[in-house]
Amino acid sequence: MVEAVKRALNRISVEQIKLELLGNAYNSSSTFLGRLDPRTLLVWYLFFAVAPWFIYNRTILLGMFVFMVLTTVLSKASPYIIFILCLGLISQIGWMFLLSLFFGGGAGSLLPMLTLTLKLSVISLASITVFSSLDPERLSDGLSSLGVPDAFAFSLSYGYRILPALLEEFHQILLSFRLRGQRPPRHGVLYWRTAAYYLRIIVLVFYPLMLNTAKRSRTTVEALETRGYTYALNNPKVKRLKLAYLKLKRADWMFAAASVLYLCLLFPLGTVYPNLLY
Repeated sequence: MVEAVKRALNRISVEQIKLELLGNAYNSSSTFLGRLDPRTLLVWYLFFAVAPWFIYNRTILLGMFVFMVLTTVLSKASPYIIFILCLGLISQIGWMFLLSLFFGGGAGSLLPMLTLTLKLSVISLASITVFSSLDPERLSDGLSSLGVPDAFAFSLSYGYRILPALLEEFHQILLSFRLRGQRPPRHGVLYWRTAAYYLRIIVLVFYPLMLNTAKRSRTTVEALETRGYTYALNNPKVKRLKLAYLKLKRADWMFAAASVLYLCLLFPLGTVYPNLLY
């Protein structure tokens, strides 16, 4: 078991994760959802990010979950992101179940947890679908076109765009700490010594990472102001010119109609069979 985990971890590297993030952020136009208008995807996401919190019918939640799985497959999301999502959901329901057992609960407490897990799964998969289908620029333009303040839309886009650069910076600093440090001579039981060593390095990495990020941010601001960012931000003509390419096409209307039709069939089914998961 330990050897299997070790082989799996050896396949995971910072460079591989960085390539997955770059592909996830800039290879969206090769998918069907990536060719849709960003406003269509954002309005669609707004519904599936808010509605599950007000739905307690497990049949409807299960149907929405199945639909989200289909859209996630269509968006060709990164396997690393799917793995992190599954790990988070499993760990969450696991510690909540153990906590309920500690306070005298039983197997019956799993059903309410299942409802919460379905809600979080639908919202998380909808987020993965949208952010895997929009590159940073189209995300910013879609938000700006929907009336979101331009400064906020650009900040979100910039954070999305700079994430691979931050990961590369993190990797370089981590390697420098490893070169100057010394690994434990023995791994210990369940590799606890090695795990503690790497956790300590990761904590130490964040301080120089924040300093380098602050310097990078200042350089970025100066470059933006040199190119007239503030003037363009406050000029309606520039904004209209920038958003002129946005246009609802036939595929957008078909995707929206298919989503509405699916929901119109799902809600009556949930009303007739509200406890399909019992």
